Amino acid sequence: MMSYAHADQRLLAMALVGYECEKAKIEVVMAEIRTQLGRRGPGRPETVAIEKEQIGTKKRTLSASARRQIAMGQRKRWAAIKRAEATPAKPKRRLSAAGRKAIVEALRKRWAVVRKAQAQKSMKQRVRKAA
Repeated sequence: MMSYAHADQRLLAMALVGYECEKAKIEVVMAEIRTQLGRRGPGRPETVAIEKEQIGTKKRTLSASARRQIAMGQRKRWAAIKRAEATPAKPKRRLSAAGRKAIVEALRKRWAVVRKAQAQKSMKQRVRKAA
């Protein structure tokens, strides 16, 4: 029975080491979450013990030539937009003198018909009143 007790002790010691390792990983993840939340709480360290290299978030920088190319491309896009806005709209259509004269004549004819119909209507009403 001694061998079983000794095996149980080693098994428990290995389990303890494994759980300690898992605990350390969980604490690292919890620290990352706390920094993302941006809150200070009791027991939270001033700076997280995790180095940026371990997380893998290295700040990317652009070269001066790359920034210049991006700026030139943006200026080109803005220039195209401003050119499109600057183009004048279609000019308003103008009515020729002959066209205006034709419209006026047509209106006079229509109003003559309307007035004639009104005159006939009022004539009928006068005849009814007189009768």
